[in-house]
Amino acid sequence: MTMDIAALATAMSASQIQTGISFALMSKTLEIAEIGGDELAKMMEAAATGVGQTIDVMA
Repeated sequence: MTMDIAALATAMSASQIQTGISFALMSKTLEIAEIGGDELAKMMEAAATGVGQTIDVMA
């Protein structure tokens, strides 16, 4: 089974496009995950504000 030059070039081009799209999608996914992680860290810091500063002596 032989493949002519044009078919080979088309297949390689399609492969490069698919790789580029996959890379762009993974980059965007990583960016969204980093933003989510930063927001989660901010929420945890805000929730911890004031913890341990008061004691309930009425127990």
